Amino acid sequence: MFEKTLSRRTLLKGMTAGVGVLTLAGCTVPAAPAAAPQGNAASAAMEALTLVLWSSFTGKNGEAETELVKRFNESQDDVKIDYQFQGSYEETAQKVTAALQAGTAPDISLLSDVWWFKFYLNQSLAALDDLLVAQQVDLADYQDSLINEGVRQGVHYWIPFARSTPLFYFNREKWAAAGLPDRGPETWDEFMEWAPGLVEMDGGEMKTAAFSHPDGASYIAWLFQPVTWQWGGSFSAPDFTMHMTDEETVAAGQFYKDTVHTYQWARPSKDIGADFIGGLTAAAMMSTGSMGGIKANAAFDFGTAFLPKKDNFGCCTGGAGLAILSNTPTQKQPAAMQYIAFVSSPESTAYWSQNTGYMPVRKSVLDLPEMQVYFDEFPQFKTAVEQLPLTQPQDSARVFVPNGDQIIGKGLERITVQSEDVATVFAEVQATLESEAQPVVAALAAIEG
Repeated sequence: MFEKTLSRRTLLKGMTAGVGVLTLAGCTVPAAPAAAPQGNAASAAMEALTLVLWSSFTGKNGEAETELVKRFNESQDDVKIDYQFQGSYEETAQKVTAALQAGTAPDISLLSDVWWFKFYLNQSLAALDDLLVAQQVDLADYQDSLINEGVRQGVHYWIPFARSTPLFYFNREKWAAAGLPDRGPETWDEFMEWAPGLVEMDGGEMKTAAFSHPDGASYIAWLFQPVTWQWGGSFSAPDFTMHMTDEETVAAGQFYKDTVHTYQWARPSKDIGADFIGGLTAAAMMSTGSMGGIKANAAFDFGTAFLPKKDNFGCCTGGAGLAILSNTPTQKQPAAMQYIAFVSSPESTAYWSQNTGYMPVRKSVLDLPEMQVYFDEFPQFKTAVEQLPLTQPQDSARVFVPNGDQIIGKGLERITVQSEDVATVFAEVQATLESEAQPVVAALAAIEG
């Protein structure tokens, strides 16, 4: 199942043979054969090609990525990855932007779902199809909903790596104490019946919330995306027609507001992961990528479930993928793809998914013995895998409009934290999104026609 490894020695040998053919064709005969490199010169000639990788993971996820880099570097002698942590997704993207302008960009970068497209618009990403063919990468083995997101006009620019979906997490101990069945709610209406019994009060203060909403910086817009679909609404159409003011989208926003200010069983949170681990919230929607940290740090048994339904089921994808920057020298790009093929291979995917909670990006990984054992030992993760085929890409308003995530997220903060009128806020959000989308539409027309 391993992808073909492209040896730098093979490349150098092929380049040398090519030079010989050109020399004969030009009828140029050297006076004497060049001496073979000796000693240090020979070592220098065979020195590994070093590529710089910028990424964004800390904690358990950072440890897992560091291990994958180590495994790649030890698997062969031709290519070495210089792994450099750059901060959050946003900080990494901002640093890549500055580095491109300065001519100091990395060879490979992790880019989130809301950032890769911006670099595509700026024509800063290398087209990957020829490199994928050279590595004999089986594109059909990638999960369809994940690999297709990095494609524009039939060309791949972004390969899935740390991909995630929202998942419903619940504290089994608090569920049992409230006399609830050992499962997640099938619908939001069902959870509304359960939620009051999950709230724990300390005098007049809520000690434990039934549910918590993150803030804008913690991707509330991403977690609200499937809720809009569940209510029959959306952020936008693929052509950037905005739907924030549609009746169904406003109704989904009203539900979020009511959970905090009317029903009073939910509350805003700066860190829902920490609150869940600390027992301050009985349930939350969080990324599958949070699962590794929760598994390692929660002192209680927790469960996972599909997202609740309303009128419809809805769940989006998210997370990050890997891209090769277009300023990476042509002779280094095959080596960059060699690394991407390695870390997104079925074997690497199995390790990465088990240690982080991110989705297995390859189909065949699900049949590996180690994954079957893991599903038996940790069924919480299997829930996420079973939900994956039901997911869909996010609306263009969040992922393709500059700062769309924060524009929507700040609007959601205004209704969950400040209790502002939903229709008014969403109308202002829509106007901002429409304005910010205009340059994107123009750029797409120039690039794609």
